[in-house]
Amino acid sequence: MTRTIWFLTGNAGKLKEAANHLEPLGYSVKHLNLEEGMITEPQVDTLEEVARAKINQALEHLPDGGNTQDMVLVEDAGLFVNALNGFPGVYSSYVLDTLGCSGILRLLEHLNSEDTVQCAQLRAAEFQAVAALWMNGEILFGNGSCPGWIALQSSEGEGFGFDPIFTPSDLDDLGKPLPPGQYGVKSTHGNTFGAIPMEEKQAYSHRSRALDDLLRQLPSA
Repeated sequence: MTRTIWFLTGNAGKLKEAANHLEPLGYSVKHLNLEEGMITEPQVDTLEEVARAKINQALEHLPDGGNTQDMVLVEDAGLFVNALNGFPGVYSSYVLDTLGCSGILRLLEHLNSEDTVQCAQLRAAEFQAVAALWMNGEILFGNGSCPGWIALQSSEGEGFGFDPIFTPSDLDDLGKPLPPGQYGVKSTHGNTFGAIPMEEKQAYSHRSRALDDLLRQLPSA
């Protein structure tokens, strides 16, 4: 029997990414989309604390048709910029709504170099994600990260959030990220997450890595 995972998110891009990841493994991903204000964004210090707080709130809003075998998934991610001491970090959602991608670019506009490797090092950043799954009364956590750097300008495309300004590091043949200046078997060739197709992004995505980490703890559907 297919098991249902209710994914709490208001972001269609996140829903699509999770469904692409989980449904081939036999899980049915359904959208738990709540009205604005029904979930309070906790002001805490770690992504895991944010995810735990959202799980506990989501459990109060499951549809009446949910059964005891259903699971609840939440995901929280943040952009951590080295030159900004990890800002915006756990406050990424708020910063995206207030400063936006253009605001992050303005904060880093003094960090530039004609040397592309040095430029990437000056503007180094990392996406981090936590996927939390409530199952049988317990909460499982998966963690993922994606190192890279902040581009000099925003790009349009399929991405969401800070995707238009984030360029991921190349990956080696094992899928491990490489330092700037080293070329891997997988590369966006300097393009940001916002400028590449969703399917290509999956290979680098911090969310995909967090889901992979979570799936290693799950039984077969």
